[in-house]
Amino acid sequence: MKINKEGSGTILSVSTVLALIAALLTAFVPMSQAGLIAVWVATLILLAIVVAFFREPKRPHVTDPDLVYAPCDGKVVVCEDIMETEVKGEKMMQISIFMSLFNVHINWFPVGGKVVYKEYHPGKFLVAMHPKSSDDNERMTVGVETAKGITVIFRQVAGLIARRIVSYAKVGDQATQNFKSGFIKFGSRVDIYLPLDSEILVGLNQKVVGSQTPIARLK
Repeated sequence: MKINKEGSGTILSVSTVLALIAALLTAFVPMSQAGLIAVWVATLILLAIVVAFFREPKRPHVTDPDLVYAPCDGKVVVCEDIMETEVKGEKMMQISIFMSLFNVHINWFPVGGKVVYKEYHPGKFLVAMHPKSSDDNERMTVGVETAKGITVIFRQVAGLIARRIVSYAKVGDQATQNFKSGFIKFGSRVDIYLPLDSEILVGLNQKVVGSQTPIARLK
């Protein structure tokens, strides 16, 4: 299993802490042999969960300039018209995908084109399912202009546990559709903002696969 580069520091820190706790319990807390085995098994299970969180699956690279692909794994929790105020200042279609702790947390560029906007916003750490998380939570907004001149906006939103958003996008760079665009650590969501005339291809509560599931067709 390949591990994403964003996980190296976290995995090292967690493994060190878990090993220290297990060693201290073994040395100073009287327990049976079964208890000792349980402590170390629990330690290994917790470490395995953390390692699995940073897994990087191998997926076929698919592209289609007319389609918008899911920028992450997860479940569609919002699909509605909203007033997008940060980049375009107009009504757009918002599709939000919630990532649980068990989803792959890599993010991909949903479309290809020129990166025309990028802005980081510090904020709160509300539960990512909360309607206000898109505006109040820590977040990173990126805008990509396609070859047809359509600007697609996507926003990485930190969740209750997430404390670090990573974005590889740089204003002026050429984004390649379904190449990695970033990472969010530990439970979060990604919002996508599309022109109102886009054909939406997903519905509420539908599970999607990042870089593989088409979520909309651009007109």
